Amino acid sequence: MERETSIEGFALIGEELSLRPALIIIKDGVIRSIEEVRKPKKRWILPALFNAHTHIGDTVAMDTPVDGDLESIVTPPDGLKHQILRATERSTLISAMHATIGVMEKTGCAGFADFREGGVDGVSALREAAVGSTIRPVIFGRDGGELYSEGFGISSVRDISNLDYAVEAARRAGKMIAIHAGERDANDIEGALAYQPDLLIHCTHAHDRDLRRCADEDIPIAICPRSNWILGVTRSPNNPPVTKMIELGCRVFLGTDNAMFVQPDLWREMAFLSDITDLSARTILEMGIAGSSLSKTPYWIEEGKKAPIMTINPEDSNLIYSRDPIRTLVSRCGISHLDRILF
Repeated sequence: MERETSIEGFALIGEELSLRPALIIIKDGVIRSIEEVRKPKKRWILPALFNAHTHIGDTVAMDTPVDGDLESIVTPPDGLKHQILRATERSTLISAMHATIGVMEKTGCAGFADFREGGVDGVSALREAAVGSTIRPVIFGRDGGELYSEGFGISSVRDISNLDYAVEAARRAGKMIAIHAGERDANDIEGALAYQPDLLIHCTHAHDRDLRRCADEDIPIAICPRSNWILGVTRSPNNPPVTKMIELGCRVFLGTDNAMFVQPDLWREMAFLSDITDLSARTILEMGIAGSSLSKTPYWIEEGKKAPIMTINPEDSNLIYSRDPIRTLVSRCGISHLDRILF
């Protein structure tokens, strides 16, 4: 017997996030129909969010006082975060990751792409942490864990020896390749592009030529603006050059990066990006959803698609006075405004 649910309100439809008054019929998780209505309920309906870059294992190091540059904090194998991870019991690691997954779930995030240290056991620990949750990780493993996950997560092409062999093995196994590039400088971007990755992370200091290549080769970029500012790799709204990325036709996703420093809340990430750039609210919201393509089932609300959906009731707060719902979603919304989540 099919389970049927209906949602009525102002919905953001398709990849264009076109705002329409609609009645959406869902059967067994699949959107069966989207019907236009004249006087919809005062509810906002939108796709779930997808966090395109996280390190949630680093929850165990949350807000640890640090004194040093980016390399001394996060570069494997002996950066501060790696030292803390090695000293953490497996049960504590799993519990911490489970708690952070719960936080993301409450924000309306239906999936996330995580770089997971610890080899095969690290990947296994994250899968165990996700048990009982409706949110699903796309895992980029390391140290052998890439062969037991969805992809290979590379810190930087300059950090790993025998990288050619490891990438080739991951490709033979049908795994995605994701690489940190251009975070502290632009010197590792060209090397990263040589591997034809499925995803680049950061590109904080990318040059126009790098971005044109990403656009031409359809290599998406996951940016993490708050992390870049907090870790001191930029103090400029032009780094990452996200406006140029959009102008050149790059696909841009949004991530929160390291749970050691940044709460994995895409509402905060979107609001921050809105504050420091002139990007349209619609473009920023697209970034917060578009990373779902990494899960192979993008979240756009379209007929025939199995898309996770969330709703917001503006009547429950001052949001009812909004004259631009999409701008309000990006700049003002958060956990407290979510009315219903259907994953």
